[in-house]
Formats: sequence, structure tokens, C-alpha cells
Amino acid sequence: MPRRLFAAAAAALSIAGYLSGVETARADQQPYTPAPTPSNGQLGYESGISGYFQNWFVRSDYARATQPHWMTPLVTVTPRLEQEVRYDQYWQSLGNGADVDSYGSGKGLELIPTTTNEVLINVPAYLVRTEHNPASGWGDWPFLVVKQRLLSANEESGNYIVTAFLGLQAPVGSEAFSNNAWIVTPTIAGGKGWGPFDIQSTLSMAMPASHGDVIGYAMLWNMALQLHFAQYFWPEFETNLTHWFGGVRDGKTQLMLTPGLVLGRFHLVGRVNAAIGAGYQFAVTPKLQTEPALTPLYNHAWIVSARMPF
Repeated sequence: MPRRLFAAAAAALSIAGYLSGVETARADQQPYTPAPTPSNGQLGYESGISGYFQNWFVRSDYARATQPHWMTPLVTVTPRLEQEVRYDQYWQSLGNGADVDSYGSGKGLELIPTTTNEVLINVPAYLVRTEHNPASGWGDWPFLVVKQRLLSANEESGNYIVTAFLGLQAPVGSEAFSNNAWIVTPTIAGGKGWGPFDIQSTLSMAMPASHGDVIGYAMLWNMALQLHFAQYFWPEFETNLTHWFGGVRDGKTQLMLTPGLVLGRFHLVGRVNAAIGAGYQFAVTPKLQTEPALTPLYNHAWIVSARMPF
């Protein structure tokens, strides 16, 4: 695993070095100015289905121009509306002698269909567990997340955002990795920036539709502290806290810390840009417990994230 991580890091640095001389994405690197308000006709709302799709990028560009231009953190789901293809990779060490590699990690396609909405169409992670009870197969499918932006202002107008999410996960994973329950996750998220520094945070509740006496209800609070400098560099530090109500982990609290770095945004071609990041996530609390269920869910993990905004 370390060799794969070092190879990924070397590739990221090579890409960064090559792209440092390439033109950056115009929408995100020019000085931030208040965006003009297009009419409904310009947005395609009055032109039928064909006009709606012909004006897709007018709407998505306007949505991004009227919010902060921060980078999406490694773990915390950004309250910003984003339009991109994303792939994440986790190499997890569970602390009980087992390792789990998560391919894709439940990421996929993110689209901005209106000036205040985002739809995330994700793919299930493919999981490989080694060393202890080895198994491989698909995880449950977090197939849909819908974001509704409530308040926002770009850097020139206040530099803040508030957004509500609703996520749905289907129990389609293999026997070794499935919760065997539909899970609904409502979330409230927000962020505020001050010059090159910003804070992004989410508070959510994962609620199973069945088997709650085993799975429990999980409250998740994530917060990312982020700095931007030298145009492409976005170092960050995240706290990722989970507290369980009911189920086999009732009353337990798991706290993870995640230092990391994201590089971007680099202009590739046309509307397509690139960003790549890496980080190390480790558990602070609780002390490893294997009964009645493994807590924390894993002891530490290396994370690599690749995105292509468009």
C-alpha cells in the first residue's frame, strides 16, 4: 500500500509541475466579481426541454459565480454546488489485523441542474478486505444526493454559504459489506471565508429504515479548515466525528483527524479542469474495541482524491 501511495503522490506532483505553466480555469482564477443575473430565457427555463439543456452551462456557471470558490475538501462534503467527475481511493487499516481498500469510495458524477441545486449520482465502492476475514465485493450504493443551496455570496459579496442535503443509500452490497438497510441522511452544511482562509462544515444524521437495533442512528459532524496560497495549493485540516444512538455502538463517539493537501484547479481543455489531493486520516478516540462491534470503524487510512470539474 505505501508503494501505491508514493506512486500516486509522485504522479500528483508531476502533474502539478507540468500544469503549473498551463492556463488555469478562467471561472475560478480570475478576480471574483458579482455575476450578472440572467433572465429566465437566458437560463433556458422558458425554452422547453431543448432550451433547458442548451443553456445548462449558463446556469451552472451562474451558480458557481454566486458562491465562494473554495476547494472541495477530502472528506467533508462541501456546501458549495460543484459540477465534476470524482474518484476517491481509501487504504484503510482497521486496527484488528485487517486492511480494506475502497475503490471509488462512493463518489461519481456531480451536476448543477439549476442555479441553486446540485445532484450527485454516485457509484458504489468496490471493497477488498485482506489479512483478517478476507472478502471482496461491492458496498452499499449511496446512489443519490440532492443539494439545495439556501444562502450564498461570493468573495466580493460576503464569502459564505448555507446548503441543505438529502442522501439516499440502497442496500445492494455484497454480504460481507452491506448494512442490509436503506439509509436516509439529511444534512445541513455551511461555510465562511476570510481572505485565503475558509471553514466548511456539515452536520448530518444517518437514519436506517430497518435494522436500527443493530446499525443505530449515526450523527456525523465534519469540519474542514482550509488555506489557499500560491494559486494552486489548498492545505487543509479536517475533524470527522461520529456519535451513535442505539444499535451495537450505542453511546460511542468516534473522532478522526485528517490533515491533507489538494492541488488545483488546473485547466486541461475547454471547460475541463483538474484537481488532485491526498491526506492521512487517523482515529483519536475511542480506544480500539472489537466487541460488540469494531469501533472506531478503522484505525487510520490514506486517502487520494481526483476530480475533474467542468
